[in-house]
Amino acid sequence: MAAKPLLIVVSGPSGSGKGTLCAMLRQALPNLAYSVSATTRQPRPGERNEVDYFFIPDAEFQQLIDRGEFLEWAEVYGHRYGTARPAVEAQLKAGRDMLLEIDVQGAMNIKKSFPDALLIFVQPPSLQELGARIANRGTESLQDLKVRMDCVLSELQAAEQYDHVVLNDKPEDALAELLEIIGDAKGKRSEVGKKIQNE
Repeated sequence: MAAKPLLIVVSGPSGSGKGTLCAMLRQALPNLAYSVSATTRQPRPGERNEVDYFFIPDAEFQQLIDRGEFLEWAEVYGHRYGTARPAVEAQLKAGRDMLLEIDVQGAMNIKKSFPDALLIFVQPPSLQELGARIANRGTESLQDLKVRMDCVLSELQAAEQYDHVVLNDKPEDALAELLEIIGDAKGKRSEVGKKIQNE
């Protein structure tokens, strides 16, 4: 019996570098399926529709909620974000490991639906560094920056509900830790699969 595919959830506060780490992870593991989230917020400079996010109007987002199209959705920083159910379920059914880069609320919702999902929290080196990273992006107004920083403490407290916490001080070191965590989880799944097969 083949090992069940992994549903890998990576989240952390805005500015923690989770997006960069997920991009590096996808490069290191080219067979890893990735779910592009939908959002009601406007694109930041350089972001592409259907690549970085599906940017959709609030009314359309609500229609998708009403039709049960989201595996999870949450309102974060005044905008709504969601993970498309059909895309994720199709990849898992096909036996592919799946990566979700979502916020803390979304991760907790996924944990309810998929108790064996692998939850990884990306932690910034310090609050000062986090603030500097967000400010240096130059994509948020002062008001948006304040909203994001106000949410950080509660998001950091949620780290204890994750399976693993990865400190993102140096992206290369954080990536190596992510790969080790995923490798260990895959190994455990394989052992379980072999055990079931032998019973």
